[in-house]
Amino acid sequence: MDAQLKRGVLDVTVLAAIKNEDSYGYKIIKDVKPVLELSESTLYTILKRLEEAKMLEVRVALHEGRVRKYYHITAKGLDRIDDFKNEWKEIMNLYSFIERGVKSND
Repeated sequence: MDAQLKRGVLDVTVLAAIKNEDSYGYKIIKDVKPVLELSESTLYTILKRLEEAKMLEVRVALHEGRVRKYYHITAKGLDRIDDFKNEWKEIMNLYSFIERGVKSND
């Protein structure tokens, strides 16, 4: 898979994992595991990139005596999910065209 496409898919997958509720690293990894094997180092790189892009907000809270970062999706993050869905429709149309092949009238 193209690196840029894969990066976009990973970003949106992480955003989708926290779309309905704030979450933290380990839970995100667990939630996406049925569809994607994601290492901690990859996840935290993605989370940092999404935070810098203002698609996530981070809050720190104590949980059982330990500091935990919770991630919250922003309106910009929700918009990115919607944009991705629209882009994916275009990709699927291209895929269908490629699968069918171009029929020549010659």
